[in-house]
Amino acid sequence: MENKSTVFALDIGTRSVVGLIAEKTGSSYKIIDIVIREHKERAMVDGQIHDIIAVSNVIRDIKETLEVKHGKLTKAAVAAAGRSLKTERSRETIQISSMPLIQREDILHLELSAVQKAQYALAEKNQSEKSHDYYCVGYSVIHYFLDNQEIGSLIDQQGNEASVEIISTFLPKVVVESLISALHRADLDMQALTLEPIAAINVLIPQSMRRLNVALVDIGAGTSDIAITDEGTVVAYGMVPIAGDEITEAISDQLLLDFPLAEQAKRDLLAYDTIQVVDILGFEIEISRQEVIEKISDSIDRLAESIQGEILSLNKNKSPKAVMLVGGGSLTPELPKRLAHLLGLPDNRVAIRGIDAINQIELTEHIKKGPELVTPIGIAVASSQSPVHYVNVTVNQKSVRLFEMKRLTVGDSLLAAGIKLHKLYGKPGLAMIVKVNHQTITIPGGYGESPILLKNGVPCSFEDEITNGDEVIVSKGNDGAMASVMIKELIDDIPQKRIFMNGEEVVITATIKQNHQLVNPESFVQDHDEISFYFPETIEEMIRASNYPLYDELINEFTISLNEQNIQLEQFSSKITRNGVKIPIHSPFMDEDSFEIEPGATPTLRLFAETQKIQMDYTIQVFFKEKMISLKKPLHEFYRNGKILLEDDILKHGDKLQMRAKEAEPFIFQDLFRFVDIQLPTDSIGRFKLLKNEEECTFYDVLSPGDHLDIVWSEKSIS
Repeated sequence: MENKSTVFALDIGTRSVVGLIAEKTGSSYKIIDIVIREHKERAMVDGQIHDIIAVSNVIRDIKETLEVKHGKLTKAAVAAAGRSLKTERSRETIQISSMPLIQREDILHLELSAVQKAQYALAEKNQSEKSHDYYCVGYSVIHYFLDNQEIGSLIDQQGNEASVEIISTFLPKVVVESLISALHRADLDMQALTLEPIAAINVLIPQSMRRLNVALVDIGAGTSDIAITDEGTVVAYGMVPIAGDEITEAISDQLLLDFPLAEQAKRDLLAYDTIQVVDILGFEIEISRQEVIEKISDSIDRLAESIQGEILSLNKNKSPKAVMLVGGGSLTPELPKRLAHLLGLPDNRVAIRGIDAINQIELTEHIKKGPELVTPIGIAVASSQSPVHYVNVTVNQKSVRLFEMKRLTVGDSLLAAGIKLHKLYGKPGLAMIVKVNHQTITIPGGYGESPILLKNGVPCSFEDEITNGDEVIVSKGNDGAMASVMIKELIDDIPQKRIFMNGEEVVITATIKQNHQLVNPESFVQDHDEISFYFPETIEEMIRASNYPLYDELINEFTISLNEQNIQLEQFSSKITRNGVKIPIHSPFMDEDSFEIEPGATPTLRLFAETQKIQMDYTIQVFFKEKMISLKKPLHEFYRNGKILLEDDILKHGDKLQMRAKEAEPFIFQDLFRFVDIQLPTDSIGRFKLLKNEEECTFYDVLSPGDHLDIVWSEKSIS
């Protein structure tokens, strides 16, 4: 049979199995024969074979029936049901505050991480720990987000976090394995494998049309399978668990019909304006087509709304340019019109497509045309035009098998191998938190590096294509280095000014302290350091920063504390001028300013007392040997740090003095000896007389101003 370039194709559906034989001549196909058998029991559920033996028995029946006319059949082309595809939404977020500008490779990594997240979620729903037992056959980006705000593209963006929301489509490995097992039990090998939506698309939407955004909906008995084309490829697959049986059940409920009779009535609605049925009570009913449609209108709406919702979900919340309906359920009355209305499309943009829309197909006379045959014919055509092959690659020395249902990339191989993509990027280096002038600053560590990807020993990217036998090596990117920064890198510009102080150049620089210790700008910062940065703005601050020796006198007037009371003495304070003009000490200063500082006079204790009108002593004048002598006695005593001061002692700014008043006492003759130097005559015999105003007196006689005093010594006697 195979010598005639024929193909045996099987469309294994939920309710029935369609087998057909097609003969290929050049690029044309002739459908020679077709056999349809319904399952005798519930062997298929949502496209998954639940009873391999029961399904294989139906396949064997079709095979043997066709073999009677067409000879031995040993191989079959099959399709994994679109309803077997699993779709999952997911959102993945990464922190980008410590990353450079986002590039295409970063976005691909983010998208693949989201796909893997969906893969894990799907495995969890099905209570399986092997997420890589699902093959990703495609995904579509729904939204990108930057700091939780939707954005068109993430390339070259900066912010705190980037997110992507995707919808991914997966095919369980068990679906394919069960198909292979059912064929083997019917003595058939798998000639080719495809997906039912791809099979229908291949015959209805050629590659040249796939640049258009078109939805193909295959409405079967239990589910409606959806595929979306755009930009030259199939971008998304989906499924809703509502289809032709929903309409059949509605007819059954409304007209009280057994399910098989309701199914026949549904088909009759397509051909007749009025149908006749017998309900379960035996009454024969004649009812118009329009009346039946009105009774089942809610069910038609539910089917249309379900399909519309999934199309929008798969197509980034926008309507496609057109919708093609295939499958037996597509013949539901008014479905195209209602779906067009829901999608906001003209009625002629939603249409039922039968096999008459397939180019280069010829049918034998006994085969009736209809949309339910599009998928079986598509499987036959796909078996030679675009069969799905296994691709075996090695990922980190582990053998991985993928289904070539789309262009396979390095990223696909990592997903299939179960590599945890979100752990491939190196972690950012540890950050530091420091305070600069009481403001908290976070210093990020080094960027984590991208993963190292090699394909056959050559560096590659996530989106590089892989082929059978490729070897992929992936290793985690290096972690970023811990944050490291010098103080001068934290402070944008460390200023300095040059001034002149009494003609001498002085450079004023910033004062920098690290944890209260003076440091230079080259010092490295440590985690939790406290950095203080100060630059003088006024003359007062400048003088303080320059450690000028007369700082206190310049900043404050000359001050003495007397008995704990501060006394300011302007006449003893230093003076400052800027560029020849006297200015307040709180004035700002500029680069290249010239200052002249004139120190104040240095006061003695007596000078200070005079300024305060304090009489330090009292005086009387007397005459000694006819020479006037001034006698003085203190009225006040001054102490500094507990030591008595003399009248000529120098006082300093900030001195703290204590003053004690003394009682005024009269002068006596004895006081004279503190002010005159008495010379003992060489020829005296040691006896003397004290004379006051020429009268003899004692040491204790009180003196008065103007008294004439003398000491008379006795002469030696002549023996």
